[in-house]
Amino acid sequence: MCKWNRKPTEMQKRGWQGYFLYYLAMLLSRLLLRLRYINQVNIPQGKTPYLIVANHQTMFDGLWIMGGIPREQLPLFSGLAGSDLERNFGLTGRIMFRVGQAIPIDREGSPIRGLILARRALRKGSIVMIHPEGTRTYDGRIAELKNGAAYLANKEGVPVVPVYINGGFEVFSRYMSVPRPIDWKRFRRKKLTVEFCSPIDPADYDTVHALMDEICRVLYEKEEEALTAREQSKV
Repeated sequence: MCKWNRKPTEMQKRGWQGYFLYYLAMLLSRLLLRLRYINQVNIPQGKTPYLIVANHQTMFDGLWIMGGIPREQLPLFSGLAGSDLERNFGLTGRIMFRVGQAIPIDREGSPIRGLILARRALRKGSIVMIHPEGTRTYDGRIAELKNGAAYLANKEGVPVVPVYINGGFEVFSRYMSVPRPIDWKRFRRKKLTVEFCSPIDPADYDTVHALMDEICRVLYEKEEEALTAREQSKV
């Protein structure tokens, strides 16, 4: 069986190829996009484990989030990703699986093994990114958020940093075969912002449900702010 047809079952290694592709992709992102990071002061400092919980707009979300964290934390960064990403999404999927140091989770069956691997990574000091929507947005809006992130934070006692990505859907939505970083009608680079919100301490919440409600509140509020600003810019 071709190795691309097998479901990966262990956390991936970035290797020198992954680092090379990461720095190349970030160079292109900074050249071709008006890429901006907001509130990086909210990122926990040092080599401490934490969860990044982000909305999911493109296949490059993890890459752009990596670009905003301190450089010394890059080796610790990994992302929960569908085990089908490497098999069903061509070269881009395989590259992002390596660059993001993916923790595979079975979206077609049981997610239990993926969550166990994520817990193991957190215990070893990793920074784990998770998209609670489970898949990329279909319309640019945040879909229903699943509570796996809150479960992980609650079990491992690590802080949660909500991250809101704005503008990614216009750059590389699920309906685009290649990224479109340039607005050719206005002949300028498209805007992309990555905002790191205040960390959430799971110890402040009695249940996983309450913790997830707070994560949802933060991300949905950021989305409403972004939509309001977009509408005002049209006036």
